[in-house]
Amino acid sequence: MAYLPQGELEQFVRLVGYPGLFAAVFAETGIFFMFFLPGSSMLFTAGLLASHGLFNVWFLLPLITLAAILGDNTGYWFGTKVGPALFKREDSRFFRKSHVEKTRVFYEKHGVLAIVLARFVPIVRTFAPILGGIAGMRYRTFLAYNVAGGILWGAGVTFSGYFLGEIFPQVDRYITPIILAIIITSFMPLLNEWYKSRAKKTESQPSI
Repeated sequence: MAYLPQGELEQFVRLVGYPGLFAAVFAETGIFFMFFLPGSSMLFTAGLLASHGLFNVWFLLPLITLAAILGDNTGYWFGTKVGPALFKREDSRFFRKSHVEKTRVFYEKHGVLAIVLARFVPIVRTFAPILGGIAGMRYRTFLAYNVAGGILWGAGVTFSGYFLGEIFPQVDRYITPIILAIIITSFMPLLNEWYKSRAKKTESQPSI
């Protein structure tokens, strides 16, 4: 997930408007090489700006949710058709095998619930639906978790920004630390898995 200074992120959200937000959410959740998009911080900022009247929140919430659901659907069908070829790709600027591996570990730990939980984890939310397709997850099962995750993440994070903006009109003064907290919290599951895998490797190494 890319980090943009708050001023630049607000400018980006203002500039792209409804179409850009829809496209960005769809791309991050449905196209494997778009994992770097701002994600949660962008949604929170959009919700905050909605509380200031820039967006109609009751139009924004279903729009973001729909983009998240359609994006994951695209990732799923991509996984069923051409996903296995990802494992044969060499690392490039837009693709890292480590991203797939991190997602696989996350997926194995949480099972089908990973489709919901992955929404809140950068990088993993991009690759989780692809691995769901590769693994042959039943589509009706995938769709149910996809819709649930789309609502909880897409509408939930956006509305949280709107709600705080409504309750605390001066919250934008503290938006930078809030965004940083969102980013750090989002990456914690990945850091936790990395720490556990590192600890296992250390334990498996023979002592001298």
